[in-house]
Amino acid sequence: MMSTAQATEAARPRLDFDKHAPSFSRAMSHLDQAATKELDSVNLDTRLRELIRIRASQLNGCAYCIDMHTKDARAAGEDEQRLYALPAWRETPFFSDRERAALGLTESITLAARTHVPPQDFADAAACYDQTELAAIISLIVTINAWNAIGVSTRAWMPGSYQP
Repeated sequence: MMSTAQATEAARPRLDFDKHAPSFSRAMSHLDQAATKELDSVNLDTRLRELIRIRASQLNGCAYCIDMHTKDARAAGEDEQRLYALPAWRETPFFSDRERAALGLTESITLAARTHVPPQDFADAAACYDQTELAAIISLIVTINAWNAIGVSTRAWMPGSYQP
Protein backbone atom coordinates (compact mmCIF):
# COMPACT_ATOMS: atom_id res chain seq x y z
CA MET A 1 0.00 0.00 0.00
CA MET A 2 1.23 3.48 -0.85
CA SER A 3 1.89 5.80 2.09
CA THR A 4 0.52 9.34 2.21
CA ALA A 5 4.01 10.68 1.48
CA GLN A 6 4.34 8.37 -1.54
CA ALA A 7 0.89 9.36 -2.80
CA THR A 8 1.76 13.05 -2.42
CA GLU A 9 4.99 12.48 -4.34
CA ALA A 10 3.12 10.55 -7.07
CA ALA A 11 0.69 13.46 -7.45
CA ARG A 12 3.47 16.07 -7.69
CA PRO A 13 3.38 17.86 -11.05
CA ARG A 14 5.84 16.57 -13.61
CA LEU A 15 5.31 19.37 -16.12
CA ASP A 16 3.45 22.66 -16.07
CA PHE A 17 1.66 21.77 -19.28
CA ASP A 18 -0.30 25.02 -19.55
CA LYS A 19 2.93 27.04 -19.29
CA HIS A 20 5.04 24.95 -21.65
CA ALA A 21 2.40 24.17 -24.28
CA PRO A 22 0.17 27.26 -24.11
CA SER A 23 -1.10 27.06 -27.69
CA PHE A 24 -2.03 23.41 -27.31
CA SER A 25 -3.59 24.06 -23.91
CA ARG A 26 -5.76 26.78 -25.45
CA ALA A 27 -6.64 24.40 -28.29
CA MET A 28 -7.73 21.80 -25.74
CA SER A 29 -9.94 24.41 -24.07
CA HIS A 30 -11.46 25.21 -27.47
CA LEU A 31 -11.99 21.48 -28.12
CA ASP A 32 -13.74 21.19 -24.76
CA GLN A 33 -15.92 24.20 -25.60
CA ALA A 34 -16.76 22.69 -28.99
CA ALA A 35 -17.79 19.40 -27.39
CA THR A 36 -19.91 21.29 -24.86
CA LYS A 37 -21.56 23.22 -27.69
CA GLU A 38 -22.44 19.94 -29.42
CA LEU A 39 -23.85 18.55 -26.16
CA ASP A 40 -25.86 21.73 -25.61
CA SER A 41 -27.27 21.52 -29.14
CA VAL A 42 -28.77 18.10 -28.37
CA ASN A 43 -29.72 18.99 -24.78
CA LEU A 44 -27.75 16.12 -23.28
CA ASP A 45 -28.36 16.09 -19.54
CA THR A 46 -25.55 17.73 -17.57
CA ARG A 47 -25.48 14.87 -15.09
CA LEU A 48 -24.93 12.31 -17.86
CA ARG A 49 -22.14 14.47 -19.28
CA GLU A 50 -20.40 14.34 -15.94
CA LEU A 51 -20.96 10.59 -15.54
CA ILE A 52 -19.28 10.07 -18.92
CA ARG A 53 -16.36 12.28 -17.90
CA ILE A 54 -16.02 10.53 -14.55
CA ARG A 55 -16.19 7.02 -15.98
CA ALA A 56 -13.52 7.71 -18.61
CA SER A 57 -11.36 9.37 -15.96
CA GLN A 58 -11.75 6.39 -13.65
CA LEU A 59 -10.65 4.03 -16.41
CA ASN A 60 -7.69 6.27 -17.24
CA GLY A 61 -6.76 6.86 -13.60
CA CYS A 62 -6.88 10.64 -13.86
CA ALA A 63 -7.22 11.74 -10.23
CA TYR A 64 -7.63 15.43 -11.04
CA CYS A 65 -10.42 14.80 -13.55
CA ILE A 66 -12.21 12.38 -11.21
CA ASP A 67 -12.12 15.02 -8.49
CA MET A 68 -13.25 17.79 -10.83
CA HIS A 69 -16.10 15.95 -12.48
CA THR A 70 -17.51 14.37 -9.32
CA LYS A 71 -17.68 17.88 -7.86
CA ASP A 72 -19.33 19.16 -11.04
CA ALA A 73 -21.77 16.22 -11.01
CA ARG A 74 -22.78 16.96 -7.44
CA ALA A 75 -23.22 20.65 -8.32
CA ALA A 76 -25.50 19.55 -11.19
CA GLY A 77 -27.63 17.53 -8.76
CA GLU A 78 -26.19 14.06 -9.31
CA ASP A 79 -27.03 11.54 -6.61
CA GLU A 80 -24.20 10.34 -4.35
CA GLN A 81 -25.35 6.73 -4.65
CA ARG A 82 -24.95 6.81 -8.43
CA LEU A 83 -21.50 8.38 -8.14
CA TYR A 84 -20.40 5.65 -5.73
CA ALA A 85 -21.86 2.94 -7.97
CA LEU A 86 -20.46 4.27 -11.24
CA PRO A 87 -17.51 1.83 -11.42
CA ALA A 88 -20.05 -1.02 -11.16
CA TRP A 89 -22.81 0.56 -13.24
CA ARG A 90 -23.60 -2.73 -15.02
CA GLU A 91 -24.45 -4.41 -11.70
CA THR A 92 -26.75 -1.70 -10.32
CA PRO A 93 -30.33 -0.64 -11.03
CA PHE A 94 -29.43 3.06 -10.68
CA PHE A 95 -28.91 3.93 -14.36
CA SER A 96 -31.39 4.21 -17.24
CA ASP A 97 -31.03 2.33 -20.52
CA ARG A 98 -29.85 5.54 -22.22
CA GLU A 99 -27.25 6.13 -19.51
CA ARG A 100 -26.09 2.52 -19.73
CA ALA A 101 -25.68 2.82 -23.50
CA ALA A 102 -23.62 6.00 -23.09
CA LEU A 103 -21.50 4.47 -20.33
CA GLY A 104 -20.89 1.31 -22.39
CA LEU A 105 -19.79 3.40 -25.34
CA THR A 106 -17.60 5.49 -23.04
CA GLU A 107 -15.82 2.40 -21.80
CA SER A 108 -15.39 0.96 -25.30
CA ILE A 109 -13.96 4.17 -26.75
CA THR A 110 -11.76 4.83 -23.71
CA LEU A 111 -10.36 1.30 -23.97
CA ALA A 112 -10.32 1.29 -27.79
CA ALA A 113 -6.83 -0.21 -27.99
CA ARG A 114 -8.23 -3.30 -26.26
CA THR A 115 -11.87 -3.29 -27.36
CA HIS A 116 -11.82 -1.77 -30.85
CA VAL A 117 -15.31 -0.51 -29.92
CA PRO A 118 -17.38 -3.67 -30.36
CA PRO A 119 -20.30 -3.41 -32.79
CA GLN A 120 -22.75 -4.23 -29.99
CA ASP A 121 -21.61 -1.29 -27.84
CA PHE A 122 -22.02 1.08 -30.76
CA ALA A 123 -25.37 -0.47 -31.71
CA ASP A 124 -26.64 -0.16 -28.13
CA ALA A 125 -25.79 3.55 -28.14
CA ALA A 126 -27.23 4.06 -31.63
CA ALA A 127 -30.48 2.46 -30.48
CA CYS A 128 -30.80 5.06 -27.70
CA TYR A 129 -29.49 8.19 -29.40
CA ASP A 130 -29.97 9.74 -32.82
CA GLN A 131 -26.88 10.34 -34.96
CA THR A 132 -26.43 13.95 -33.84
CA GLU A 133 -26.68 12.97 -30.17
CA LEU A 134 -24.28 10.10 -30.75
CA ALA A 135 -21.76 12.41 -32.43
CA ALA A 136 -22.01 14.82 -29.49
CA ILE A 137 -21.41 11.99 -27.00
CA ILE A 138 -18.42 10.73 -28.98
CA SER A 139 -17.06 14.30 -29.06
CA LEU A 140 -17.27 14.39 -25.26
CA ILE A 141 -15.62 10.98 -24.86
CA VAL A 142 -12.73 11.92 -27.16
CA THR A 143 -12.25 15.23 -25.34
CA ILE A 144 -12.20 13.78 -21.82
CA ASN A 145 -9.78 11.08 -22.92
CA ALA A 146 -7.45 13.77 -24.29
CA TRP A 147 -7.64 15.70 -21.00
CA ASN A 148 -6.98 12.47 -19.11
CA ALA A 149 -3.89 11.74 -21.23
CA ILE A 150 -2.48 15.17 -20.38
CA GLY A 151 -3.40 14.91 -16.70
CA VAL A 152 -2.05 11.41 -16.17
CA SER A 153 1.19 11.94 -18.10
CA THR A 154 2.09 15.39 -16.76
CA ARG A 155 0.27 15.52 -13.42
CA ALA A 156 -0.17 19.18 -14.40
CA TRP A 157 -3.12 19.76 -12.09
CA MET A 158 -3.26 18.85 -8.39
CA PRO A 159 -6.15 16.56 -7.36
CA GLY A 160 -8.33 18.34 -4.81
CA SER A 161 -7.49 21.83 -6.08
CA TYR A 162 -10.53 22.22 -8.34
CA GLN A 163 -13.50 24.19 -7.07
CA PRO A 164 -16.68 24.43 -9.17
